[in-house]
Amino acid sequence: MNRRCRSTMPEWLALRKHAVGMKKLHLRDLFAADPGRGRRYALQAEGIYLDFAKNPVNDETLDLLFALAAACGLEQEVRRLFAGEAVNETEGRPALHWALRDSSGRPQRVDGADVMPRIREVREQMAAAAGRIRSGNWIGHGGRPLRHVVHIGIGGSDLGPRMACAALRFYSQRDLQVHFVSNLDPSHLSETLRFLSPETTLFIIASKTFTTQETMANAGAARDWLLEHFQDRAALVRHVAAVTAHPQAALAWGVAAENVFEFWDWVGGRFSLSSAVGLPLMMAVGPERFIDMLSGCAAMDRHFRSAPPRENLPLLLALLGVWHADFMGAATHAVLPYSQYLRLFPAFLQQLEMESNGKGVDRGGREVDYATAPVLWGEPGTGGQHAFFQLLHQGTQAVPCDFIGYRRSLEPFRDHHEQLLANMFAQAQALAFGRTREELAREKVPAALQPFREFAGNRPSNTILAEELTPATLGKLIALYEHKVFAQGVLWNVFSFDQWGVELGKKIAGRLLPKIKGELPADDEDGSTRALIEYCRDKNPSEK
Repeated sequence: MNRRCRSTMPEWLALRKHAVGMKKLHLRDLFAADPGRGRRYALQAEGIYLDFAKNPVNDETLDLLFALAAACGLEQEVRRLFAGEAVNETEGRPALHWALRDSSGRPQRVDGADVMPRIREVREQMAAAAGRIRSGNWIGHGGRPLRHVVHIGIGGSDLGPRMACAALRFYSQRDLQVHFVSNLDPSHLSETLRFLSPETTLFIIASKTFTTQETMANAGAARDWLLEHFQDRAALVRHVAAVTAHPQAALAWGVAAENVFEFWDWVGGRFSLSSAVGLPLMMAVGPERFIDMLSGCAAMDRHFRSAPPRENLPLLLALLGVWHADFMGAATHAVLPYSQYLRLFPAFLQQLEMESNGKGVDRGGREVDYATAPVLWGEPGTGGQHAFFQLLHQGTQAVPCDFIGYRRSLEPFRDHHEQLLANMFAQAQALAFGRTREELAREKVPAALQPFREFAGNRPSNTILAEELTPATLGKLIALYEHKVFAQGVLWNVFSFDQWGVELGKKIAGRLLPKIKGELPADDEDGSTRALIEYCRDKNPSEK
């Protein structure tokens, strides 16, 4: 593998030099010079159509980018990932999220043991639990069927299943309601439980370690809520399940053994939807559709693993992202799904991309002197058009965008969907080509108004289309971005599967908690933190 400082590599320097000339070109120039650009700069694979023509790239740019990927040893790193090697090197673990959806029958060994049989066992356990609750045969302590599932987790144990349940809502069983609680703010749990009954509620506690502060605080409050009603700890057997890599901790907490669903340390939280973390999704849409989603993921896994570089969707997205972040000066990236079902997809990608590649130290322990993960953000269209698109079109920053949509709607309102597509294509076109003073003059716009109505254009975007939103296409979309993130980690020479940056805040919070409670003095804290603690303690009604 190539672990040289990226910014000193000849391929990197060649791209930097090439970018100087590309910045002088406008997308209008590139399209004018190549009438067939719209078809040449498009790629279709596994039912996904990617139009990347509205990016400031030409054939030379792509040649240089693919040369960079080769020089960085991406092909070798992909082999290492799918061979189960310890690509999560700082924690000494493989990253086997792809194995969770691998149906090839090949063994995959971790520490000498084949993990595939256990993966299948847990999935069968999940399917049995989902079947019980969907059929009304999961009976609560009071004798009533459980019809509400409250999933308690945070980060990867929350964002993935929350996003997927929203995305596949069309396919869900409507008399079974799935809720999500993640925030330590007590209002999140309180508002969720306000109209629920303990008699009909199942809690799923999802925590890899079963020690996550926010999750366990909410789990403890949920347990108290159940016991206040039932006055019997035996009720926990019927009303609490756990998803964890540490089953013994769940058992000690009070979860019945049959309700403990295992996943493993070699599954990163933000990559864990395909594991037992996806249990609430399986309950919502059923085992068959959950398997369909896994099949979609697996199809994209195979594509990423075997497709030639120039036909490889995740690699192409990764290279374009590096081009914008490191050579064209883009600090942010917007993901704009033109699907209300995908409204939570940008939030899911925020963690996937920013926690994976938001690193300032490369694999050799050196501080990087180039940009890594951009700030990722976004909202669904068309609502975003009436909120922040003004900045995208006429602001001072160029923001690369991913537009995501479907050829057909799941709903019967065909005219609505055609309007939706028209808006998506129009926004991408307006961002790319803008509107010139000459065009405004031809439209007889008064000269005094022309500066305000001029659009510079030259704002890059990708358009990603699939036939319709099915469980399988959602799986393909998820894996597409997962592998984009991995490829970019290789290109930026950072480790994508650890997240040490979140640990310091947790450690400090643990130190501050007894001081906020008044159990310890805050004299040894910095002046700002000490003042904040004293302010909150002074305002605490329990101290008055």
